[in-house]
Amino acid sequence: MAQADAGGVPLETGRSGKPASEKRQKLVTADGTPLKRALQRAERRRVLAALLLVAPLLVFLLTVFIFPIGQMMWRSVDNPQVVNALPNTLQALQGWDGRELPDERVFAALRDDFLADAERPRREQTIGPLGIRLNYELSAARGAISRTARQVPQFEEPYKEAFLDAHRLWGDPALWRVIQREGRPLTMSYYVAALDREFDEFGNIVQRDENRRIYVSLYGRTLALSVGITFLCFLLGFPIAYYMSILPMRQANLLMICVLLPFWTSLLVRTTAWIVLLQQQGVVNTLLVSVGLIGDDNRLSLIYNMTGTIIAMTHILLPFMVLPLYSVMRTIPPSYMRAAKSLGATPTTAFRRVYFPQTLPGIGAGAVLVFIISIGYYITPALVGGQSGRMISNEIARHMQQSLNWGLAAALGTMLLVGVLVLYWLYQRLVGAESLKLG
Repeated sequence: MAQADAGGVPLETGRSGKPASEKRQKLVTADGTPLKRALQRAERRRVLAALLLVAPLLVFLLTVFIFPIGQMMWRSVDNPQVVNALPNTLQALQGWDGRELPDERVFAALRDDFLADAERPRREQTIGPLGIRLNYELSAARGAISRTARQVPQFEEPYKEAFLDAHRLWGDPALWRVIQREGRPLTMSYYVAALDREFDEFGNIVQRDENRRIYVSLYGRTLALSVGITFLCFLLGFPIAYYMSILPMRQANLLMICVLLPFWTSLLVRTTAWIVLLQQQGVVNTLLVSVGLIGDDNRLSLIYNMTGTIIAMTHILLPFMVLPLYSVMRTIPPSYMRAAKSLGATPTTAFRRVYFPQTLPGIGAGAVLVFIISIGYYITPALVGGQSGRMISNEIARHMQQSLNWGLAAALGTMLLVGVLVLYWLYQRLVGAESLKLG
């Protein structure tokens, strides 16, 4: 069949009645599949292959990074102990003004909760965790709970008098205020304590006594130490990286081995070595005494304080500053400095206005690495820091291992994580993460 166009010229058509030229414009593959569909199918296969390649890494990050962080943040607000152990008591406490002791009805409900818990299997009992939780808020609460639990089966009416005879703390309205306040599945008490605050008798958040304020000052000390260590690593690492960058490759590789040598030694061994070097009868003090710089009775205190923490951590974290700096400096052509000098710039001016600005990406990368690592450091401050050189990470570890107050430890850790993210966000806004360069 043939069709004519507007000018009467016949057009060749196929069996479908469409012009053959239109049919030829529709591209297909060798098997007759439209090219567009074949390209979409190939793109889907490529994306699927990429997802399969990164799936192990994604599973690893979710398992050992994202999930533990999420669990830590949840534990900082999770508060099931009072709700699970004292449901009847909490219901009876509704409407209590928090001033005088509760009435007999509340004490009867408390006895029922104790008896109900005693009938549960040992693994499902909740009175033990209840005592631990209340003891975080009020001293001696754990002893009151455990002692009362043993005597409750012998209690007779009036139950209020029986509880007051069992332990004096039941006669303190502060204990009942804690039970009423913490009788919710979620709590902010851990964050209140992490900010050196507490609840008063009216439920208001007030500042703790001065001798009990430790966490805010620890955060400040941690930030100051991290900034100071980062600055010292820059002062020591910049000349080393610059000298390595201008040496021939063979000699630079030898110096690189010296920079990387500490990584071949255990962190614990390196920290212990600093204890030997810095103690009052150690190598450094003995050398200073032998050359006459200090007297034998005036040896310097360089260990178990903030000085020991700064020295040991600077030595340990110095390679993390040198490596990014060297990788950037190695790519700066020496001809730039020669060109600046040939145009009349002094060596100092050429370095300040030509060379140094090109090293800023390496400085930024090294500073971020050193700062983030140092702000969460734990082993070195624990061994050489003493009391004045401790950091917030040591307090978190203490609550995890000794006091077993995991909720407070989780709150402290969450606040540290949020603080680091805020600082990184500020760095991103002021400098820009795209300016970082590791090579």
